[in-house]
Amino acid sequence: MNFCDECGSMMHTEGDTWACRSCEHEEPRDSQAEAAMETQDGQRDDGAPAVADATQDSTETMQEHCPTDDCDSDRAYYEMLPKPGGSYEVRLFTCVECGHKWRES
Repeated sequence: MNFCDECGSMMHTEGDTWACRSCEHEEPRDSQAEAAMETQDGQRDDGAPAVADATQDSTETMQEHCPTDDCDSDRAYYEMLPKPGGSYEVRLFTCVECGHKWRES
């Protein structure tokens, strides 16, 4: 994949040139540089990210009412995790009695 030096848009191949469809800038293709580019087929798939479990390695509980209708527990394990791409954290809860999981709203 190549990006336009003029406007930053993704360029497309047209014969022996890279062409920008946004600003019409063109540049010659470089076969050595293209051979060094990593394709999606060559990338590693690490699978789905791990799901956080507030009960894992946690003995701390706090008073928090379980939101399920059939559970009257008022204690939950909790874990603070950074929110992806954000500057604040999210609190995850797991009910001590029924194991229901939820996050702070």
